[in-house]
Parts: sequence; C-alpha cells; structure tokens
Amino acid sequence: MEFEEKQQLKLWWLYILLAIESIVIGSIVFLDKGGITLETLKESYFAPIWALLLPFVIIYFVTKNSLTLIINPAGVIYHYWPFSKKRMITWTDIDKIYLRRYDALGEYGGWGVKHRLWFKFNDKAYIFNDENIGLQLELSNRKKILFSTAKANELNLFLINLKRTNNIGAIETDVRER
Repeated sequence: MEFEEKQQLKLWWLYILLAIESIVIGSIVFLDKGGITLETLKESYFAPIWALLLPFVIIYFVTKNSLTLIINPAGVIYHYWPFSKKRMITWTDIDKIYLRRYDALGEYGGWGVKHRLWFKFNDKAYIFNDENIGLQLELSNRKKILFSTAKANELNLFLINLKRTNNIGAIETDVRER
C-alpha cells in the first residue's frame, strides 16, 4: 500500500515572455543598420546568440526538475530531483500529518521550494501547483514541511486507510484552514 505523486512546475508563460524578449533584442542586435556583422559575431565567439539562448536553457532545467512524494507504512519519502537526494521521514519522527489549505504567495512568497515568510526557517514548503491544498508534516524536532498536492481527495482517502490499517496516531484526517 503506497501513495505516490510526482509534480513539476508549469511555467509555459515564461517561454512566451522570453520569446518576445529574444525577438526584440535579436532584431535590435542583428537587423539594425549598424547591427553586428558575421565577422564581429565570430570575434565575440557568438556571445549575443548565447545570451539569447541561455535564459531558455535555464528555464528548461527549472521546469524539468520534479518533486516525488511517496507515503507508505514506513513513512514519508520525498525526492526533489536534481537538487536533493531522496529523504525519508519515519512515522516516529512525525508528530502530526494532515491536509491543509495554504496561500502560496501570502505564506511562502511564491512557488517552488520556499521557506515561510518572516524568517521562520523551520517551516519549509515544496509548492508546485495552484491547488492550494497541501500535506503538512509537523516533525518532532519542531520543523514543519508542506508538500503541495494535486491529488488531495486521493491522498485524504489514502491517509484515512493508512491510519486504520497501521494504527498511526500522527495522521489527522480533517482538512484544516491555516
């Protein structure tokens, strides 16, 4: 019995903004009357072309990273590829685990891997969608971790089933407001 969810950032709109910027800058650099010639481009090792392509490459790698969340009778396993190794939190290390509503922008300042605003460094969030419902873990060392989820109903049913079958007291099955 296992719950698994894989999430990625969806930043398609960023490609559109970069394309518009690249068209404007490229037309100024290459099509202007005093634009760059092929000889000047070779002398600069094609730096203007690399400068136009580099933001696309960076955004590509940012959108291809993924968060994998696995919950099973042994505990909670998460892996944020390629930035961290696979980590496991056992049920003995978890004081409470529950689903809750959150405000990504108001509480954490946006999407991605974030710490809570106002210097609360013991509260970390992995937010990868706009569903505004996430799995909150409160650990025995006073740290908190929030994982966004796109499968809130499925996760809630899984947690109810896991609590009944394995008698895990840390699982709370109500969806909370902050």
